[in-house]
Amino acid sequence: MPGAAAGRGAIEDGAEGALRGPMPLPVGLYEKALPAEWPWERRLAAAAEAGYSFVEICIDESDERLARLEWPSSHRAELSRAVAGSGVPLLTMCLSAHRRYSLGSASPQVRARALAIMRAAIAFAVQVGVRIVQVAGYDVFYEPSDGESAARYLDGLRQAAEWAGQAGVMLALENVDVRLTESLSRCMEIVRQVGSLWFQVYPDMANAAAAGYDPVAELSHCAGHIVAVHVKDSLPRTIRRVPFGAGIVPFVPVFRTLAGQGYRGPLVVEMWADTPGVTDPLEAAREARRFVARLLEQTYSQEGADVGTAPP
Repeated sequence: MPGAAAGRGAIEDGAEGALRGPMPLPVGLYEKALPAEWPWERRLAAAAEAGYSFVEICIDESDERLARLEWPSSHRAELSRAVAGSGVPLLTMCLSAHRRYSLGSASPQVRARALAIMRAAIAFAVQVGVRIVQVAGYDVFYEPSDGESAARYLDGLRQAAEWAGQAGVMLALENVDVRLTESLSRCMEIVRQVGSLWFQVYPDMANAAAAGYDPVAELSHCAGHIVAVHVKDSLPRTIRRVPFGAGIVPFVPVFRTLAGQGYRGPLVVEMWADTPGVTDPLEAAREARRFVARLLEQTYSQEGADVGTAPP
């Protein structure tokens, strides 16, 4: 496959080398950062070319991506071969399908579908090598949210955590743009209520900032429970398609806080190929990787201990 050897070299020289150096965090790329029409071979090779060590696959509420959970074994094997050929794993999954099929829905039929999606996503993760499944913090999205929807959501999460433990797959709750989970402190309350080693937290620094919270203060609630982190910028109540450096996220203090907590897990650069003004998604992904590399050098190394501003 063209580019496969180059992809493996990029991983060996970049990600594995970084694990031995002063910046040990693996940095991955959100699937939607690259064009949807690209085949997996091209997408994975491009991620390696841009300097990423893994890709985050997305199972959103669209019929197209939901259909992945029903792929026959031949399709899943084809994806696994693309991963093996590129040397770029699918380390994490963004499971946002529950916006449409909510665990907290008042409809028993919708809740049953939501649980089926969760169980299928965990099985899919096992088969293609995903280690962490991000669970969006939507009790409901297209229905009114109340105490009853939150209670139903919690029941669904407890069942999901049981399945995840049986499969050896980590689930992690993301703070999102609804009141129930817009703050990381509230997410941690849910993590404690679920009460499973297989259910932790996946902070999104930009979502917290967009909701009016201080991401640095919010991260203090999560120490010891963070298994992955979304890296992106935001504006007040705008959580998508904000270019790095054009928003309100205090990146250096956030990364310094993560370093101070001893966090050494995955970082996922979340961006979109259809962001206005982006004409070359691969170059945009490459520049975002350089942005994160500068942040890591400033905050995860002694040389950057005194830096207090965002990287140029």
